[in-house]
Amino acid sequence: MSDYHIGKAANAGNVKINEQTNHIYGTDVEKDSCLKDLYITNPEADKKRIEREKGGLLEDCYSWILYNDNFLQWRDDPEQHLLWIRGDPGKGKTMLLAGLITELEKTSDDNIFYFFCQAARPSHRTASNVLRGVIWLFVSRRPSLRSYVRKEYEKAGSNVFSDHNAWDALSGILNAILEDKASADCIIIIDALDECSEGREKLIGYISQCSVSYKAKWVISSRNWPDIESQLDGTQNQVRLHLELNHASISNAVVKFVDSKIERLNSTYDQPNRERIRKHLLDNANDTFLWVALVCQELEKPGDD
Repeated sequence: MSDYHIGKAANAGNVKINEQTNHIYGTDVEKDSCLKDLYITNPEADKKRIEREKGGLLEDCYSWILYNDNFLQWRDDPEQHLLWIRGDPGKGKTMLLAGLITELEKTSDDNIFYFFCQAARPSHRTASNVLRGVIWLFVSRRPSLRSYVRKEYEKAGSNVFSDHNAWDALSGILNAILEDKASADCIIIIDALDECSEGREKLIGYISQCSVSYKAKWVISSRNWPDIESQLDGTQNQVRLHLELNHASISNAVVKFVDSKIERLNSTYDQPNRERIRKHLLDNANDTFLWVALVCQELEKPGDD
């Protein structure tokens, strides 16, 4: 074989390698771009932020739910796919769900996916963004599921996640993910549905339908709003956990919460005053974490007598 033929073959080989390299690189860039454009928030970071802003997660304040009959019924019965945790404002629903996520993640090998609705944050109060956040968490943890996102992304680019048809695209993507056998044992947790101010009705309808159509289990929380209750009334295979009907558990959790707050006042108030504050908090808390937190926030401010 002549040097010319050898050189020609070598050049062809180099071209082929470059083509394959460019294809692989282009595909990786496309995948990376798709994931970045899908991003609206990182629910894992949201959980850490919320826990920090609320003074940290206290196991004594949420562990009761792990032994609650309603929770155990939902967890152990394969036919029960939806758990609705409902309660009045200030009852600690968000931190309860944060604690539940922490406990479930200890045994479920990254099968827990979630979103925290927050009315004060535009990115956290729309139905489309709830799905967007859940999908992002799915495909971030499980790259094999990204093909379902890319299929829609290739049609319209980043607009597919935010235009007027975004809900249909996103719900279709999540449907495909939930149909995948890799998602059969997953649990999806959505906190504070009442704070989803844009598209809440269709979000609840979607969750209800998914809880019937797919194997995935759901946990949702909200205030005791009649419109939410009326929507969920027709949903099969659901368990309801009323915080007001679990007075003893909530009351005990509030006591633990008060004690944790009193400990933080050690350097500011002497023992007699701390005991007076503790008694006042327990006498007036009315099983409400938020009121205790607000009072202690004022007491912790420097310069107060």
